[in-house]
Amino acid sequence: MKIIKPPRLKGGDTVALVSPSWGGPSKYPHVFEMGIRNLESLFGLNVKEYPTARMDAEATYQNPKLRAEDLNSAFADPEVHAIFASIGGDDSVRILPYLDLDVILSFPKILMGYSDTAVINSYLCSKGLVTYNGPSVMAGFAQMRHLPEECVEHVCHMLFSPSDTLEYRPYPQWANEYVDWGTPEYDGVRALTDNTEGWRWIQGSGVHRGNLYGGCIEVFEFTKGTRFWPDDGFFQDKILFFETSEDKPSVSNIKYMLRNYGSMGVLDQISGILFGRARSFTPAEKADLERTIVQVVAGEFGRSDIPIVCNMDFGHTDPQWILPLGIEAEIDCEQRTFRLLEPAVA
Repeated sequence: MKIIKPPRLKGGDTVALVSPSWGGPSKYPHVFEMGIRNLESLFGLNVKEYPTARMDAEATYQNPKLRAEDLNSAFADPEVHAIFASIGGDDSVRILPYLDLDVILSFPKILMGYSDTAVINSYLCSKGLVTYNGPSVMAGFAQMRHLPEECVEHVCHMLFSPSDTLEYRPYPQWANEYVDWGTPEYDGVRALTDNTEGWRWIQGSGVHRGNLYGGCIEVFEFTKGTRFWPDDGFFQDKILFFETSEDKPSVSNIKYMLRNYGSMGVLDQISGILFGRARSFTPAEKADLERTIVQVVAGEFGRSDIPIVCNMDFGHTDPQWILPLGIEAEIDCEQRTFRLLEPAVA
């Protein structure tokens, strides 16, 4: 399958803002507007709001076709250079039947979001388009002025000025506590914590390469067994990455989800697994999660040969990396490095 990379961004480009999952901007417009201000002031981007971006949350829920039409229109719009999700949710799966693949693949553009947006990112990646698991407008960009400066630098290195390779590094600080969005004077995260834990290399040796594919482990349950799930063989040599949502699934539920990947034969094909920092997990719960992942992957399905790295800087804590689905990456267990082997954008 041909891999299609969208063109890179430059200052002054226009970004389309859409709400493919949930009408969060209608509930918390001040948070949405903070994200817009940061897109404009930190990155020099212009924004173009599509009709469903601020649509009432209930109307957004009732109209999956309209949400899909916004995406189709944004891809077809010659003025637009990238498309960012306003926020996640739990309902992107209902827009998939209405997406126009001919239009989307003919006019490749950066599509970025995380959480429930993983449903769209993963589906379009399975059709050949490189997509981006990364900050959304309300959860990521809205908080960015209060995050380590490396966060803005990372977005620029990924989307504006790509290099031939990019090595990911832990952020010096991270946030797990947030000011309630209902606070009128909302101004970002509650507090930052020094990143003393770092990544957890829990299994593997040697150097492993593969194309990135993944997102929120919970929302992938919406597409398993449907026509939107990748074809047999798609997972060959993939590096899978998973993150958990603010709903904080139990370790037992994560075990069942991983076991399902093993039963489908996915774990037989992949070359590595990455787990993001688990939102709201205590150190003891993180340790339990790590033991459980090894129990399933190595113990139940015999894949003791592949690297597994946990507590990495992506998912439902801030700041998070941008992970490009479809791009070749490398996990070096001896040097304990993780890097891209090609530019994420054209």
